[in-house]
Amino acid sequence: MIPAASKPAPVSAASSAGQAPFLTSLYGLDYSTYGVKRETFLLSFLVHTAAVVALVVSGAFMVSHRQEIKAVVSGAVVDISPYILPPAKDEAGGGGGGGERDKLAASKGNLPKLSREQVAPPQVVIRNLQPKLPAEPTVVVPPEIRLAQGGQLGDPLSSVLSPPSSGTGFGGGIGTGSGGGVGSGRGPGVGPGWGGGIGGGPYRVGGGVSAPRALFAPDPEYSEEARKAKYQGTVVLWVVVGPDGRPHEVRVQRSLGLGLDEKAIEAVRQWRFEPAKKDGTPVAVQINVEVNFRLY
Repeated sequence: MIPAASKPAPVSAASSAGQAPFLTSLYGLDYSTYGVKRETFLLSFLVHTAAVVALVVSGAFMVSHRQEIKAVVSGAVVDISPYILPPAKDEAGGGGGGGERDKLAASKGNLPKLSREQVAPPQVVIRNLQPKLPAEPTVVVPPEIRLAQGGQLGDPLSSVLSPPSSGTGFGGGIGTGSGGGVGSGRGPGVGPGWGGGIGGGPYRVGGGVSAPRALFAPDPEYSEEARKAKYQGTVVLWVVVGPDGRPHEVRVQRSLGLGLDEKAIEAVRQWRFEPAKKDGTPVAVQINVEVNFRLY
């Protein structure tokens, strides 16, 4: 008996040339169980084309209306607080505050001249009308920052319009803080924070601020609970090192437990640093300190 001839498989132009067929299911060159719907490929092409067109149109709109968008965003930021600056890679933080122990809150007004050095702190109420050495009041803020200045001096964040007052703080300046600046911070700068510059907390390393260097760093003691459990690890502390080289604020950033957090804080409070510096002047700076606990 002569066997029946098998049905020849469809041959494409590519396979006849000795090449592997391309997308055999799409062109119906195989014997797949499920049928091929070419409408699916068309629909996918149309969806992707629409997405690309929408992306191009939205990008062109943002480019052609960038001034309007910028104006809206800038207005929203200014409305939040005159102390907030746009973020930048070289942002350093800082701040300041002051007052003259007045019974009334600081009155609203503009800042004095911005300068890298302070000769005299600002005052709302001038108590000495004929000083022996007259000096223009300033706050320690980079002069390239654009803020309202001149006219009646005061705290820009205050809601008190009158009577004129330098505020309940102390050490000269205006506000509820200390140190000859303006605001609720400490130092000759402006706003909540430390040591000069404009608000946002203490300085951070970078942007012209050097890192403090540990001069005396005794090792922490182990807690009995952690020793019995043979527990090891690292506690991360948030520390503000002041211009005097001492840690003034110590908080736990990453906890370890079993009494080791408290031991780490006790040890770091005894540390002494060569303070951070900005333009050659010691300043307060925020750093993270890792305290390691190891059993040998």
